[in-house]
Amino acid sequence: MKANITDLDRALARICELCPVCRTARRHPEGAANAFVRRIEGRVCPFCRAYARVHGRPSHAPVPRVPKG
Repeated sequence: MKANITDLDRALARICELCPVCRTARRHPEGAANAFVRRIEGRVCPFCRAYARVHGRPSHAPVPRVPKG
């Protein structure tokens, strides 16, 4: 059963989308930022937790590419 996603969840997830550390973690999966975000996202950061609820994937996971065409 999926939890209801609130407007607050969407607002917090948007902050994670704009966060320079999380953006770097998503772009560079082998980098130090990714390792850092993996360690703190579930325990400390409310923005990372909201991102996971809204998008259905962890905040450090690369954004899936949409094929052109």
